[in-house]
Amino acid sequence: MDIGAADYVHEVRALTDEVSQTQRDGVRLAAGLIIGSLLDGGVVQAFGSGHSEAIAMEIAGRAGGLVPTNRLALRDVVLYGGAPVEVLLGAPSELERDPAIARRLYDLAPVQPQDVFVLISSSGVNGSVVELASIVKERGHGLIALTSVQHSTAMVSRHPSGRKLLDLADVVLDNGAPYGDAIMPLPDGGAFGAVSTITSALLAQMVVAEVVRGLIEAGQTPPVYRSVNTVGGDEHNRDLENRYAGRIRRGA
Repeated sequence: MDIGAADYVHEVRALTDEVSQTQRDGVRLAAGLIIGSLLDGGVVQAFGSGHSEAIAMEIAGRAGGLVPTNRLALRDVVLYGGAPVEVLLGAPSELERDPAIARRLYDLAPVQPQDVFVLISSSGVNGSVVELASIVKERGHGLIALTSVQHSTAMVSRHPSGRKLLDLADVVLDNGAPYGDAIMPLPDGGAFGAVSTITSALLAQMVVAEVVRGLIEAGQTPPVYRSVNTVGGDEHNRDLENRYAGRIRRGA
């Protein structure tokens, strides 16, 4: 079997086509939750750990994306909560598997009742993200999960409740990644070529596109970032960010 770059691209194209078709309804539902939140003065709270943090960054604080967005991260317990930096120096997988950190993250975040959450985890079983999802639902927020249904279904939850992220979400967006994430088989077993970041970023941007469409249809001007590397970008972004002072963080 050929396993070079062209073959990987071929597989990725097929998967992105599949995801863009099968997740259209979920994307519309997710966008509806976000539109409702934004029209009510809310913001989007995004969280992902490990490689999933890349998708939280795709959602919160990037050019072409929505301004009323906030990114939560495990390091917030140090940056905003005063915890010693040593808590971040162990294996990252240990921290993301710890349910206890989730309530601290929620309490440290500038959250209001009308906010909606997007939680990203391809496996959807680690303690921090499942516990955070539980807290989000306890507090009455809308919850969008971006996960791999195949991978999550094949796993046993690492949360004491036995629940997974997809069990708690109002809307589940399936990134289509296979169990283990990699799609290119190796001759002697195993696989390489991860895809979840690519398909999850696609879904995140599809949701943004639907939110922008919905806001325009509602007679609103979508609050969208411009690149800071364009003329007037800094000023445009600063004006919009000032509308959400104290509601969004643009830290590390």
